[in-house]
Amino acid sequence: MDIIKFDVYRGPNIGVYINANDDFLLLPMGFAQTKAEKLAEYLKTEIIYSSVANTRLLGALIVMNNNGILLPKTAYMDEYEFLKKETKMEIGVLDSKYSALGNVICANDKGAIVSPWLSKDDCKTIEQVLGVEVLQKRIAGFNQTGAVMVANNSGAAIHPEADEEDMKTFGNIMGVKIEQTTINNGIPYVMSGIVVNNHTVVVGSLTSGPEIMMLTRAFLN
Repeated sequence: MDIIKFDVYRGPNIGVYINANDDFLLLPMGFAQTKAEKLAEYLKTEIIYSSVANTRLLGALIVMNNNGILLPKTAYMDEYEFLKKETKMEIGVLDSKYSALGNVICANDKGAIVSPWLSKDDCKTIEQVLGVEVLQKRIAGFNQTGAVMVANNSGAAIHPEADEEDMKTFGNIMGVKIEQTTINNGIPYVMSGIVVNNHTVVVGSLTSGPEIMMLTRAFLN
């Protein structure tokens, strides 16, 4: 597994716009073809161009693992039907006022750490669609659990002020090793600068050498 630097729209916030699992790379409509092909080559995936809620924010608004896809209730029916047809995956809609699902849910194929803001019904939907065990807990005082933690099936990166006991709990639920780090030269909201599947870790172009070292410890060892 490699760690590769990348940028989108001339910026390092790749996790806001891009989503991926082991089979599919979700990219905004109009995304540059040459960059799309390069990213798909890195992540070893097929490319799907889509929108969600008529926006380019596929990382911030969608949560996806290898079992299913969660869309916010602001997504349009044609977007739902298109993704259902193209991916042939289980797709659910979370009926929550917190439409930026990527900010409130961190999931891999085994577990999900989700925001206390979400309801018990939301948690049941997450369990059913993503096929995971769900734990509701804040991370480093933040309810935006998805914004401050990113995981695949072997590792996870988390906010640098995350509690050690919490990290052990999260690691047991998700079956991963977790390391505290920032992204893009000091940003603690790691989701904003990482796109990861079980093949490759892609990070924002401003990610520093020490951050790459921490990500290597999390995902590659």
